[in-house]
Amino acid sequence: MQVTETSADGLKREYTITVPAGDLEQEINRRLGEIGRQVRLPGFRPGKVPMQILRTRFGPSVRGEVLQSTLQASSAEAINERQLRPALPPKVDILSAGEGADLEYKMAVEVLPEIPEPSFADLDIERLVVEVQDEEVDRAVERIAEQQRKSEVVERPAERGDILLVDSEGRIGEHEIPGAGGKDRRIVLGTVNSLPGLEDQLVGATAGEHRKVRVTFPTDYAVADLAGKDADFDVDVKEVRRHLPTAIDDELGQAVGLENLAELRQELRQRLQRDYDAASRLRLKRSLLDKLAERYDFPVPPGMVDLEFDNIWRQYETQKALPPAVADADAMPAAGAAGADAIPATPAPGMSQSDEAAKGEYRRIAERRVRLGLLLAEVGRRNNITVGPDEVNQAIAREARRHPGHERQVIDFYRQNPGTIDTLRAPIFEDKVIDFIVELAKIGERKVTPQELLGESEPSEDALPS
Repeated sequence: MQVTETSADGLKREYTITVPAGDLEQEINRRLGEIGRQVRLPGFRPGKVPMQILRTRFGPSVRGEVLQSTLQASSAEAINERQLRPALPPKVDILSAGEGADLEYKMAVEVLPEIPEPSFADLDIERLVVEVQDEEVDRAVERIAEQQRKSEVVERPAERGDILLVDSEGRIGEHEIPGAGGKDRRIVLGTVNSLPGLEDQLVGATAGEHRKVRVTFPTDYAVADLAGKDADFDVDVKEVRRHLPTAIDDELGQAVGLENLAELRQELRQRLQRDYDAASRLRLKRSLLDKLAERYDFPVPPGMVDLEFDNIWRQYETQKALPPAVADADAMPAAGAAGADAIPATPAPGMSQSDEAAKGEYRRIAERRVRLGLLLAEVGRRNNITVGPDEVNQAIAREARRHPGHERQVIDFYRQNPGTIDTLRAPIFEDKVIDFIVELAKIGERKVTPQELLGESEPSEDALPS
């Protein structure tokens, strides 16, 4: 095999590789010999089929297999001999592969950059700390009490705050509105409703009464076919119920499966603290990534940037096509070293609304993400940080719990599609590397209010600006 380097431009390498025709022929004969010892053809004893007949029957397919295996083996050998670290699979362009001729092809490969030895001892990062206050626990208990609040039937006209049990049907003109009607639906009067005016027209209704209600869907309603249109509802009131006074006592704790009120308060305090700790970690991670991006600047493989940009752009275009309310609710997590961030459907303030301007900004973000991803991967490689089978299994179990009733299907999906496990392994690896860096860095703590922690922070460069 002969390998000639034809180009070395930045992280891109190109080679011309030639495999002699004799080597190919030798491998083809070897493979045909194996087939001859196994195949059964009429008129010939096993292992006695002439080579010429074997070539006629199996030559073309065997040659194709040998060319494919030779391409893979020779390109891998060329990469190993030159101690290259490919960023992506090499691209191969066959120049010559005719029968009886040498195999000649071009191989283009992008290599990983040389990353400087990271040092984190002088890295200053601030951790925001929130302590749960008694008042927050009180409000959380009150919300639980409201959810557990009981009601009773009353024989009077409905008032604000009452609950109506109704059968209803909604129409626009002669067409029924899918999902707008149903049996035994509960309407709580006095709560925020997606159809303004609906509750006002039901105040004063009594059990057994039939009412016709007309409402207008908001112009920004998520279902475009209904936005801004007038709808008529037929409502049959079956019951009027009033809420009973809220009781905050040990029975409230027992109603949610705990021993008493004190245990409920402790559970809520711990839950709030976990939420604050998670938000604090996210802020810490974003701050760390920002500082790493400022400190380390090295070239990145263009092909990796292209892949990351394509991923971002697909998400951007998907969300841009959704109604605003839906796009905000379904913001999709970003890939790479910014997994906690979301992709909004609108460009940043001050950025042109044109796709070209957005593409330029998002390509810059893609490059930064790739650079951070390579840096974290290098830190993990140099410090033997890995993700074990138990951690992957725990991640699969967590994913299965997110789909109640379909846990087995989720588990089977990951077991039958090993490649998809990388989507679970990558964020675990990233978190472990982040934790490793945090252990080495100088971490200062500052107590803040929940509003300061959860309020809008400076956008990370790893998130598409909103």
